[in-house]
Amino acid sequence: MIEDLRREFNARFTDAGYRKLLSRLELSCGARIDFRVAETPVFLTTAMLDGMVEAGRALTEHLLGWPEYLAAAEASIPAGYCVAGASAHPNFLTADFALVRAADGSLEPKLVELQAFPSVFGYQAVLAEEYRRVYGLSENLEIFPCGLTEEGYWRLLHETIVGKHDPEQVVLTEVEPERQKTFPDFLVTARRLGIRVVDIAKLEPQGRKLTYRDEQGRRVEIRRIYNRAIADEMMAKRLRLDFDLEAEWDVEWSGHPNWYFRVSKFALPWLSGTVTSGTVAGSRMPAHEVVPPAVFLDDFLDGTGLEALQRAAVPKRRAAGAVYEHLLLKPLFSFAGKGIIFTPSHEELLAIPADERRGYLVQQRMRFEPTIETPHGLTQAEVRILYAWPDGGRLTAAISLVRLGRGRMMGVDHNREMAWVGASAAFAVAESA
Repeated sequence: MIEDLRREFNARFTDAGYRKLLSRLELSCGARIDFRVAETPVFLTTAMLDGMVEAGRALTEHLLGWPEYLAAAEASIPAGYCVAGASAHPNFLTADFALVRAADGSLEPKLVELQAFPSVFGYQAVLAEEYRRVYGLSENLEIFPCGLTEEGYWRLLHETIVGKHDPEQVVLTEVEPERQKTFPDFLVTARRLGIRVVDIAKLEPQGRKLTYRDEQGRRVEIRRIYNRAIADEMMAKRLRLDFDLEAEWDVEWSGHPNWYFRVSKFALPWLSGTVTSGTVAGSRMPAHEVVPPAVFLDDFLDGTGLEALQRAAVPKRRAAGAVYEHLLLKPLFSFAGKGIIFTPSHEELLAIPADERRGYLVQQRMRFEPTIETPHGLTQAEVRILYAWPDGGRLTAAISLVRLGRGRMMGVDHNREMAWVGASAAFAVAESA
């Protein structure tokens, strides 16, 4: 995207440098990296990055100021997963954007999804710094958006995750954390903030309190939980906890579990204008400018959502044998691209039981524009903005994350057998620099 920086990077790249990057990453994180790391970062203009930051912020403000939406999202929380003590706002938010070609030939971001759930804040900061260190990138290239410094970044995360508590009484919880590909991120976060990583299934109730066992087997009261346990994984594994997730506990959540459902792919039909109930709170950026059309599957099949997708070249008559080449079918509450069907057939849509169709989304498929020149050809980028929102603070863009790919799916699990793809980072510079 910034051509002179791309040419310079490609000319200086060596396989030895990449191997050094991987080695340093594992040393810095303290664990093996089990997903593919891209050979290269991307170089964006601050204007483009700031535009994505502002879009994610404005869309979130739309949703949080929309009572009808919030009520509908609350009603979508599955039985057994509506946790007590919800916070006034999400502590974390991610906004994923595809870079697509606009009608005038310029690149523009389009929203892939919003998710009120934390991402790899710890790992991403390490990755960006290792790119800079190993490849000798200029200090003028910014990692953190909106003028945030590295010191300010970790202060923001401490305020959001630990708050005013003793770090010993703050835990990062996940399902079998040592087996997760995000385990390197857990280790970096725990080391920088002084908190513990604990399997959520090993939390022990004691009266109205939750506790964990330290290395000496001592029971420690938990005052705050940095939640990384994904609801759909807990459901899929039919995980049984020793405590009732929906009961009132004397504990705070950093990343309250209910926000995982409240701000998610469930929001896309509302933001794209296919749900007409209620009124969107005012903003200087109309939501439809970055949100591609999307409808709930049941609305699509009963015809009420069909008109909204006509510009996506959907056949006007939904007949047996129809294949929707320009659409995606997505389960609402899944992670890392699980369950997505490209170019679904009408039969595949009908095969989903009627009582489950409200849990699926039919969305216009975006054409990621290949923009990054590599020795293996042009590569596509998906950019994720990671926000933190401390209790009593403000929504703050903290860092960006990039996925590079050349296939239909951009996630790191879907680009394993290729080079110059995978998890990456963005460096930003003003266009005049």
